[in-house]
Amino acid sequence: MGIFNFFSKEKKETLDKGLSKTKEGVFSKLARMMAGKSKVDDEILDDLEEVLITSDVGVETTLRIIERIEKRVSRDKYVNMSELKGILREEIAALLTENNTEDVGEFTVPADKKPYVIMVVGVNGVGKTTTIGKLAYQFRKAGNTVYLGAADTFRAAAVEQLVIWGERVGVPVVKQKMGSDPASVAFDTLSSAKANAADVVIIDTAGRLHNKIGLMNELSKIKKVMDKVVPGAPHEVLLVLDGSTGQNAFEQAKQFTAATEVNALAITKLDGTAKGGVVIGISDQFKTPVKYIGLGEGMEDLQVFRRKEFVDSLFGDE
Repeated sequence: MGIFNFFSKEKKETLDKGLSKTKEGVFSKLARMMAGKSKVDDEILDDLEEVLITSDVGVETTLRIIERIEKRVSRDKYVNMSELKGILREEIAALLTENNTEDVGEFTVPADKKPYVIMVVGVNGVGKTTTIGKLAYQFRKAGNTVYLGAADTFRAAAVEQLVIWGERVGVPVVKQKMGSDPASVAFDTLSSAKANAADVVIIDTAGRLHNKIGLMNELSKIKKVMDKVVPGAPHEVLLVLDGSTGQNAFEQAKQFTAATEVNALAITKLDGTAKGGVVIGISDQFKTPVKYIGLGEGMEDLQVFRRKEFVDSLFGDE
């Protein structure tokens, strides 16, 4: 089941507002860079490189973008400053298209996977539990029955926060006492969900990253237990990253993708930062697709990531 897969006016406004700080930060720098210039030359390209890097696009991705623009400038012989923004937009859009799978649908559940199991990973403080709550809301709004599993059994605050979100959204939360085996919580959650013909199960996990081997072993154990209850589960391992941390998000993505089989990313807190360029860099550098972006505190402010709409909001619709 799912809701119509279209980009509403309200969602566009939320996206525009959420990316406004990044847009203002990038384009105010571009405006200063272009002042008094009429032609794109090596100096302009050096300045553009600096603008992209300081916007947390990342060094490797920035160099790829600059290289592509250099080829365009060389081929077209004369590129003026008014054309540069359009070329930059086109190359970023092309880069996002080349390095990802197709955009996903709107909070849909595959018909052949019931319950659809999502295991959520990420360090503490990135908005992991909040993202789970918003996901639960969106799936429930789309007509699905949802179960949440509080498998971060090492922090009382994590369990309490998930329970609060469950009450807000109106979905059951399966939990055990503090210090319980996380795999046991996952087992109970999937068993209950399966017995009650639930559509979606979302499992929270501990946000520790100081010991990659320990993390990998723990997540592997949870996955094995889930697979016994629901063959093929988890269907999605969602890594949540805090977009406002910029390059720190890159490092976390490297660590977690090395530790477990992450197959989807959610980038949160984009509304409070000018570091939205991190979405471009992470989309480019990791083969794992960005699936969701967080653009505010409200339950409606978690959106499916659409590359075209993202670039349109970042650059304007002209």
